[in-house]
Amino acid sequence: MIFLELVLQNFGPYSGKQVINLNPKIDEENSHPIILLGGMNGGGKTTLMDAIRLALYGPRAQCSTRGNLSYSDFLNQCVNNKIDPVADTRIELLFEHIENDKPIKYRVVRSWTKNPKDGKDTLGILGDSDTWPDALVNIWDEYIENLLPLGISNLFLFDGEQVKELAEQETPPPVVVDAIRGLLGLELADRLAVDLDILVNRKLKEIGNSKDLANLEEIETSLTQQQEDYQTTAEKVEILKNQVGELEQKQQEAFDKFISEGGKIAAERNQLELQQNTKTAEIEQVRQSMCELAADVLPLALIPNLLNQAQTQGEKEFRHQQVQISKDLLIERDQRLLTWLTQVEISPIQVEKIQSFLIQDVDSLYAKTLQTEAPWLLADDESLSQLDNLIYHLQNSKLSAKEKLAILKNKEEEIHTLERQVQTAAAPEDYTKLRQALEAAQNQVVEAKANYETIRRRLAELETIIAKSKRELSDYTVENIKHKNSEHIITSAAKVQNTLKIFREKLTLRKLNKLEEEVKNCFLYLLHKSDLVHRITIDTKTFSLLLYDLNGKPVPKHRLSAGEKQLLAIAFLWGLAKVSGHRLPVAIDTPLGRLDSSHRNNLVERYFPSASHQVILLSTDTEIGKKEVETLRENKAIAREYLLKYDSSTRQTTVLENQYF
Repeated sequence: MIFLELVLQNFGPYSGKQVINLNPKIDEENSHPIILLGGMNGGGKTTLMDAIRLALYGPRAQCSTRGNLSYSDFLNQCVNNKIDPVADTRIELLFEHIENDKPIKYRVVRSWTKNPKDGKDTLGILGDSDTWPDALVNIWDEYIENLLPLGISNLFLFDGEQVKELAEQETPPPVVVDAIRGLLGLELADRLAVDLDILVNRKLKEIGNSKDLANLEEIETSLTQQQEDYQTTAEKVEILKNQVGELEQKQQEAFDKFISEGGKIAAERNQLELQQNTKTAEIEQVRQSMCELAADVLPLALIPNLLNQAQTQGEKEFRHQQVQISKDLLIERDQRLLTWLTQVEISPIQVEKIQSFLIQDVDSLYAKTLQTEAPWLLADDESLSQLDNLIYHLQNSKLSAKEKLAILKNKEEEIHTLERQVQTAAAPEDYTKLRQALEAAQNQVVEAKANYETIRRRLAELETIIAKSKRELSDYTVENIKHKNSEHIITSAAKVQNTLKIFREKLTLRKLNKLEEEVKNCFLYLLHKSDLVHRITIDTKTFSLLLYDLNGKPVPKHRLSAGEKQLLAIAFLWGLAKVSGHRLPVAIDTPLGRLDSSHRNNLVERYFPSASHQVILLSTDTEIGKKEVETLRENKAIAREYLLKYDSSTRQTTVLENQYF
């Protein structure tokens, strides 16, 4: 994990937007571990550490200036006092880490205003593609715990006061103890022990509140009897079902016999005779209608050729009369024309020619219409019209007669069918026997079906009763199992607690052995005195350090100088960070404290360049001074330098790049 950039906007003494590049890479090939930020006391160094913690952990952050403040009050306290109350306060931390064997960057953004809504800030996570992965926002606390757990964060983000407290006290302060427990995995065992106590108390309460359970034998006996009744009833249902089928078969046979032997027809004799009389009356009505047709024009259907001949002759004579009338009219017109021509100045020869033309024209015009035979029908217009009406009426009468003949034929066939049915009807005494046999078969089927339905309903009731009994038995069994499980958990809790105690002790010894070796190596490396300490042990309960010389005799802590104590504290933190197995940045506020020059040189030359792949140092001018800076520069350990310039008149801090006191 590498911190790449920290952005502060109106946060604490940092007014406006200020960007700090934390990337330890100088270029694509070269990288120096140290990011050096210099500032006077009260100039905002601790605020930078709080900003990193706040960006990563939000309400869970262990910030130095928070104390007992609520998160809402702490956010209000962090707002720059020179800005508009409605302006945004914002922290952005860009970091890179390896995920699925690939480097990935996330920008953690927290923003709020004075008196934030609901007492919270707004969290956003900006990914490589400049998108906001909402799912990651929702699980951010769990996600950051996998990268830099809060419990061990103080091993990587610590200050001089923490080192001073660790150096002066015989036992580590609570914040370091918590980190050690988180590192060793002891907090999981402790949490498990607490959860076990809670579980035992809950089970005790459940046993105390549980009611008396039902008698299991009584429920099982009742269920067994119900199942036996169900089996017996199911057999009866099957027997009755077969009986109903057999009786329905007998009923069908009786019905078929009733039909085949004329029983049904005998039962319907009166209706058949009534239908026969009705059909006979209908036939008589049709015959009467046909008689009326015969009394009208229908007999003329016997002489259709004579009627057609008379109609044709009448039409021919009528046309001839019309032609003769038109010829006479035309001749009269020609005569008037000749009379007029004789009166005008036209020569008689020309008049004769005109007269000859007119005669020829009339003869040629009516030559095709000359009558070859003398008229003999001599019918007038009214007679011809009556003849046409007669022929039309005769056609309708013929169609009506055909329809009535067809109806008459159908009615006669229906009467014959009814007569045959009446003839096949059973005799009255036979009909009575057939009817009684059919009724008896039907009654037996009805009675069998009623019995079947009654037993079937009883079977359904037994199914419901058995299901209820099974539920009661299941509930009893589950409740009984719960009761026994609760008792088992309670009785086993003490054994589990003892096992946890042994596990915790063995786990502590195993982890502390490795930690002791790392702390000793780090201390000797920083101290550069191989004869002072030969072995370091850590108390399994208090986690206090015990030093031994080459002869195995304890080295009292008061024999160490103040500088040696601080180096021991730093070695302790360094060893814890190494044992954690996390490749994380180290940020140190006020790193040198009260160390003398020789011990400072040891830290500057040995610890700072090697503490991690990225080391953020927040120092005053009296800690990492000109000499120490030159040493780090000569060793090519510094990637970037900043000066936190504080203006006491405005109480504002400005970040100046490439400057250090």
